[in-house]
Amino acid sequence: MFSKIALSIFISFELSFYLLIAQTGIVEYLSSNIYAISPIAIGGIIGSILVYFIKLSSKNKIVLLLLLQFSVSLAYPDFSKVLLFLLGLSVGGLAPLIIEKIKESSTLQLAFALALSYTLGTALFIIEPSDRQFIAIIFSLVCLISVLFIKDNEKMKSLPSYSYSLYSMTLWVFIDSALFETLSRDASISIWRDGFTLEIIVFHIVGVLAAFTFKFEKFENEIFVILLFALSYLLFFLQEAALLGIVYPFVISYYNVAILRGIIKKDFRTICIYMIFIGWIASGLGLLVALENLILYVPIIFLISLLKVLSSYNISIKEKKCIN
Repeated sequence: MFSKIALSIFISFELSFYLLIAQTGIVEYLSSNIYAISPIAIGGIIGSILVYFIKLSSKNKIVLLLLLQFSVSLAYPDFSKVLLFLLGLSVGGLAPLIIEKIKESSTLQLAFALALSYTLGTALFIIEPSDRQFIAIIFSLVCLISVLFIKDNEKMKSLPSYSYSLYSMTLWVFIDSALFETLSRDASISIWRDGFTLEIIVFHIVGVLAAFTFKFEKFENEIFVILLFALSYLLFFLQEAALLGIVYPFVISYYNVAILRGIIKKDFRTICIYMIFIGWIASGLGLLVALENLILYVPIIFLISLLKVLSSYNISIKEKKCIN
């Protein structure tokens, strides 16, 4: 029982660390300078590859990378390029290992871990990036302590999964990242700093519960996610902060569960490759869109994706009719 709780705590606090420190803390502290923050992305990609070749148990890999993460966090936020690279190396290596650990979790464990992660991330997001050293240190310590109590290779009832394409999952992360990075820099509609904290937390949790409750088919889920993103972008363009604070957290939680369920059946090498595209390339392109003010062009991309999904579905229906 204690091992199950420790696993949920590890997942939630490491995901929160990534959001508050690697994704937003350092990036905002360095004024979103692509050249200055590039060592994180380079380290993240190398870490996602390198972790596959390290011949240690999953638990020992996690402990090693968390020790590195904790050591680097002591210098937050004044990182040299080498320390930025090492930070990327640690979180990049931990990402596929978290997926491996999620394979050992139950639906209830994962739902609790995600809900706690979104709650922590949202509640602490208002803290200025330059003042988040205590978050970096404490969260790394919590992860390190909790992982010591996790039983390695503990097998649980497998989570229900879907076989989403790498293209679809990468697209979702790109669309999300472009909107998130734009919103976090928009003084007129930064929902996390505009008093919508409670609504965001509630609808993050609702999104998690919905993702595990709705019995949609793969095609229906893909359409649902794209339409939710379309609505989120529409509300952003209309500057409807209150409604955006409801819809956008819901879709973030919902599609992230969909992604997790889409890759948990993959082998570890494939997961490492997927995390490079999902965790680094897609999010990096989203950041670039935000910095270059290209957000207006993003809806064109997922409109094309919607047409692609509908086309694939029609082809699938025709093939089934031919077989019958």
